[in-house]
Amino acid sequence: MFKPEQETTVFSDEGDDTLGGRLSMARDAAGISLEKLAIELGVSEETMLAWESDRAEPQASALVTLSALFGVSPAWLMTGAGDGPADDSDERALDAVRNELSRLQTAHQEIGKLIEATTRQIERLDHQIRLRNVSKDVAH
Repeated sequence: MFKPEQETTVFSDEGDDTLGGRLSMARDAAGISLEKLAIELGVSEETMLAWESDRAEPQASALVTLSALFGVSPAWLMTGAGDGPADDSDERALDAVRNELSRLQTAHQEIGKLIEATTRQIERLDHQIRLRNVSKDVAH
């Protein structure tokens, strides 16, 4: 099994009525990035995206590997019946949202600092321009 990543995508139950929707949901619940999963399976990220968007289907051997990696039954991946993602998926979703909020708050603080620095730079440049204009007016 993969170690869950720092960034987990929050998922909804809306797409779980197709193979692609269940693949996406199970990957999100397992906390595995598309990139890492593609590498593990030896396929491209584009192939993974095609599977998750129901534009293509994985071979049976890949479905068995995916079900083992995700901790779900192959039957659940194929049909939606059987053992799906663990019950802790709500907790994972909550953790993912909390992590995203933390990243957004940090980004907000950084943007605030950049806005303040830019405002100070504008004020300095404006002051320099005014002084230059006053000097020109006095000289004339």
